[in-house]
Amino acid sequence: MLKSLSIKNYALIDQAKIEFGPGFTVITGETGAGKSIMLGALGLVLGQRSDVSVLGNKENKCVIEAIFDVSKYDLHPLFEKEDVDFDEETLLRREILPSGKSRAFVNDTPVNLNFLKSISDKLIDIHSQHQNLLLGDNRFQLNVVDSVANNITQKKEYHEAYKIYKQLTSQRKKLEELNARQSEDHDYWEFQLKQLTDAHLKEGEQADLERELEQLSHVGEIKSALALAAQTLYEREQPVVQELYHLVEEFRKIASFLKGGEELLTRLDSSYIELKDIAEEITDREGEVEFDPERQAAVQERLDMIYSLEQKHHVDSVEELLKIQSDLSERLEKLASFDEELNRLEQEITGAQKRLAECSSALTKSREQVFARIEKGIQNQLRDLGMPHARFAVKNNIEKDFGPDGQDCVSFLFSANKSGALTEIPKVASGGEISRVMLCIKALLSSAKGLPTIIFDEIDTGVSGEIADRMGRIMQEMGQNIQVISITHLPQIAGKGRFHFKVFKTETDRQTISSVKLLSNEERLNEIAGMLSGASVTEAALENAKLLMEN
Repeated sequence: MLKSLSIKNYALIDQAKIEFGPGFTVITGETGAGKSIMLGALGLVLGQRSDVSVLGNKENKCVIEAIFDVSKYDLHPLFEKEDVDFDEETLLRREILPSGKSRAFVNDTPVNLNFLKSISDKLIDIHSQHQNLLLGDNRFQLNVVDSVANNITQKKEYHEAYKIYKQLTSQRKKLEELNARQSEDHDYWEFQLKQLTDAHLKEGEQADLERELEQLSHVGEIKSALALAAQTLYEREQPVVQELYHLVEEFRKIASFLKGGEELLTRLDSSYIELKDIAEEITDREGEVEFDPERQAAVQERLDMIYSLEQKHHVDSVEELLKIQSDLSERLEKLASFDEELNRLEQEITGAQKRLAECSSALTKSREQVFARIEKGIQNQLRDLGMPHARFAVKNNIEKDFGPDGQDCVSFLFSANKSGALTEIPKVASGGEISRVMLCIKALLSSAKGLPTIIFDEIDTGVSGEIADRMGRIMQEMGQNIQVISITHLPQIAGKGRFHFKVFKTETDRQTISSVKLLSNEERLNEIAGMLSGASVTEAALENAKLLMEN
């Protein structure tokens, strides 16, 4: 329920605060007094876009605040999702700065306009003339049926089943597309894998082969160096090893009486042993190193093959080639198991489709059970609104495919005359007839608790007299279930209000200002009498106004 609306520096409204009550509220005022301005301000706080043109004083910001009682709307999940503090009395605030920037707040937490709209859509329904176009919208008609059916459980179960079904069919589509693309590459991948597999690659072999080839390419230099070392250490006339041995033996004789002699002896002896080992190893290695052109050619060929594979796959090591080999093998395995995976997915889809069909059937049943109730309720009210021969029907075409809201394609059919064919409302109804049909629908929804606060913006345009009185009674009855606010020019409707606000303009030396006032009973009487008789209020008009307020 809308509890209050505060407006500051919006168009002709300098400052206003309106406290709303439950039930049926009417707002009256002369044409141009500012009723539409008040609705525009409310629209801002509900998330509509704006610019600096709305500022009354271009140097100050515009602030619109609306307080709602949201205790009955189950909005906790929405607030939690956006990390906004929840309060049963929720404050929506919108600020338009002189720079043109706009800011929105919910319970003093900054929010974006989408969040503001998502909340306001659940709190208030502003019915203006353009909303009558919804009567030709199948989605709107389906929402009407669902609200009357109160099929929240069935819709929730269907939406969950539909989500699972769509996810599975999407997976199947992606799998089929992937398989189609990969099947084209199958032979190429198989060729690449065979080439890598036949190469029998091993980690680290490239470095080993490169070292071996380096040695095979320099066998002459290696043998020459080894021969020289062996000759110097062992084979010449005075070998270095032999000379060092004699030197060690000489130091053994003097080590005991030479200061530091034992240490020098130890070091010389160690050098002799190490040099002797080196000489023996050189001799052995000299015998091992042989020029082998066949092995050199084989190593070169192996390396050329590795380099070729690396160049082909744009990598720099055998390890990366082995990773590619593993990836290719995995892809081909997945491709080979495609049929198995697809069959598994098809089984899941079959089960999901069966569950979805069950949920769809339950949803359709819940809707069709209220068709007669909707038809009877609207036809009865249309008769009360001066259309005794009006007929209204709900038609349902079951679609073959599953949609986001089921398989039902609901449409409302109407005829104003007894003999007229039932046809889609926008094709046969006049503007006044459409307004009355829409009022009947809103009344039906209010009795089914399917509407939040509703504001009628001159829904009574084009009617008068007894029909206007009946429209007022319908809105009055709606006010027993929900909060109803009607902007009206008709005294018959104004007399039915529980609360009555008047919008009026005042002139100052500098500007014209629109103001809003809650009328007392006496002020209401005079206002309604003025609506009946014009500027000069007569006794007859006052008596008539009393009757309108009493009935």
